[in-house]
Amino acid sequence: MLIRRETPADVATVRAVHTAAFAAADGPDDVPVEAGLVDALRADDGWLPALSLVATDADGQVVGHVVGTRGTVAGAPVAIGLGPLGVLPAWQRRGVGSALMHAVLGAADALDEPLVVLLGHPEYYPRFGFGPAVELGVTPPGPWGPRFFMARPMSAWRPDIRGEFAYAKPFGDL
Repeated sequence: MLIRRETPADVATVRAVHTAAFAAADGPDDVPVEAGLVDALRADDGWLPALSLVATDADGQVVGHVVGTRGTVAGAPVAIGLGPLGVLPAWQRRGVGSALMHAVLGAADALDEPLVVLLGHPEYYPRFGFGPAVELGVTPPGPWGPRFFMARPMSAWRPDIRGEFAYAKPFGDL
């Protein structure tokens, strides 16, 4: 497996990855919100090309994708909103998602981003250094409670980064 930046040639394949990864069992032909969200994020000012990464198999076929977009804390552009992260069903539970997580976190840290946040399962994401965002003084946006709103401070983290987090605009349009 290889992790690399998304290229324009990957757009349709990335959409297919998220469509397959998030397909509903009761409506497999419906387009999941995650697939449309990635398209909308790509067109938004919050899009950060260096944080849109794909995983490819030995033949170069895209099997997974993760994206981090510009978020704000108390209106300051000091955070990355992580997700969606999608892996083709045949490649799930084979380390692709973990590899994408490590790669996007490393890229965010290399870009001197102070904070990465996500909405996710509190039993899964601590393995990547995530914990409750509220413990850092960062509160969730909208209807999401603090249990699933998690954050990871990066090397550039400063304790004065406090307040309500806001995702890139397309998240608010969901």
